[in-house]
Amino acid sequence: MGFAKLGLTALDCPRPRELAEFYAAVLGGRVEGEGHWVDLYLPDGQRLAFQEAQDLRPPAWPAADHDSQQLHLDLFVDDIEEAQAQVVSLGARALDLDDDGGRRDFRVYADPAGHPFCLVVQAS
Repeated sequence: MGFAKLGLTALDCPRPRELAEFYAAVLGGRVEGEGHWVDLYLPDGQRLAFQEAQDLRPPAWPAADHDSQQLHLDLFVDDIEEAQAQVVSLGARALDLDDDGGRRDFRVYADPAGHPFCLVVQAS
């Protein structure tokens, strides 16, 4: 049994408020803060934070022989087609949509700051 509890996940980015607003549109919740550090309080009690890093170099995808992806978020969805249309309209860009002829249950995107994240079909 561990002795600590995860408090939040923080993402470096050039514009913290903009990235927090992107994830708020995707996940819900409320954005608080300005400047170098912005928090997104999610409806289920979790929290994402966004920290200013002007010289951020987004990770490469896939990262087999380049910089590591460092971190990615898996976001569970019921309808991957609908979710894809929504995240792209919010500024995400597709990195890997090859779903192996419909057999794969996830797709990979980059958020507006370049961090990879996956939309994953939630198992019933």
